[in-house]
Amino acid sequence: MTQIQLYPALITDALRSVRYPGSGKDIVALGMLADDIRIDGDKVSFTLLFDKPTDPFRASLLKTAEAAIKLQAPNARVTINTATRVPEPQKTAPAPVLPGVKNIIAVSSGKGGVGKSTVAANLAVALAAEGYKVGLLDADIFGPSVPKMFGLENTELYMHEVDGRNLIIPAENYGVKVLSIGFVIDPASAAVWRGAMASNALKQLIEQADWGELDYFLIDMPPGTSDIHLTLVQTLGLTGTVVVTTPQQVALADARKGIAMFRDPKINVPVLGLVDNMSWFTPEAHPDEKYYLFGRDGAVDELAAEFKVPVLARIPLVAAVGEHADSGKPIVLEPTMSAAAFFHLAHELIDAVNRRNSQLPPTEKVHTH
Repeated sequence: MTQIQLYPALITDALRSVRYPGSGKDIVALGMLADDIRIDGDKVSFTLLFDKPTDPFRASLLKTAEAAIKLQAPNARVTINTATRVPEPQKTAPAPVLPGVKNIIAVSSGKGGVGKSTVAANLAVALAAEGYKVGLLDADIFGPSVPKMFGLENTELYMHEVDGRNLIIPAENYGVKVLSIGFVIDPASAAVWRGAMASNALKQLIEQADWGELDYFLIDMPPGTSDIHLTLVQTLGLTGTVVVTTPQQVALADARKGIAMFRDPKINVPVLGLVDNMSWFTPEAHPDEKYYLFGRDGAVDELAAEFKVPVLARIPLVAAVGEHADSGKPIVLEPTMSAAAFFHLAHELIDAVNRRNSQLPPTEKVHTH
């Protein structure tokens, strides 16, 4: 008998001639040959993998496989082991946290005192007035002011059952669904809540609330950069962020830091544009007059050019804006110059979001290991 030198490729090639009945494919192509071919002189052993131990073709395939090898190497002494193939677990994409929400927009600022919450509140009402379904989450642990701006102070939260889950019912006013960290935190003890407790409370307001179907979900972020920001980008895939600043150099320096945070590769949230708030002062008695209290040297435009983002709107400094916020009736509800500026911002935001969605894939939430 001719002695044939055995080697793994010879065994594999021989088994390529063995077809699994009804499939039209050989057992090697079907991944049935395990990676355990062993050769010792004229002895060869390997394992064939079956999807189930009761495979009806198991016995015939073993005989055919042994015959195929002996056809190539008559001197081979063949041992074929069998094993049941463990199916690979199917990878399913995790369900989105807010499946009914189309766009999630963070309204942020590098520092406090630039009117971020006022912009967020009026922007939300303007979008709702334009016929969009809008939600606003007040995530500003350092100064939750949205309840006051919407006339929702001392609001009690209630829950109802949706698909077997008890969910928080957002408060609602002016066509906007509203939840605030201020509803669950005593302002006098806010400092105690900062950190993990605040992050957990915020996640609950996002994940355990019945936000329903929304076109725009705005988040009034805390100023600066904090663990709250990290919690949000780990919980939600943000469509983008709007950065609110004033023309002052100190505000712009902080805005630059905020933009850099969102553009960090680990976070990677698109910056949709800047809002130049308190751009100029206009006396109510003289609406045609403009006084540039914080300078008029184009610093906001320079910052926008630096990061290649648009200035979405310039909002004037008008005393009535603050007065309306304090009374729980956002200025955008009145036919004023300030209202026109906020409606302009709403339109520019809509355009910016549409551009972003047509050019970029959805933002993924940040994963930490």
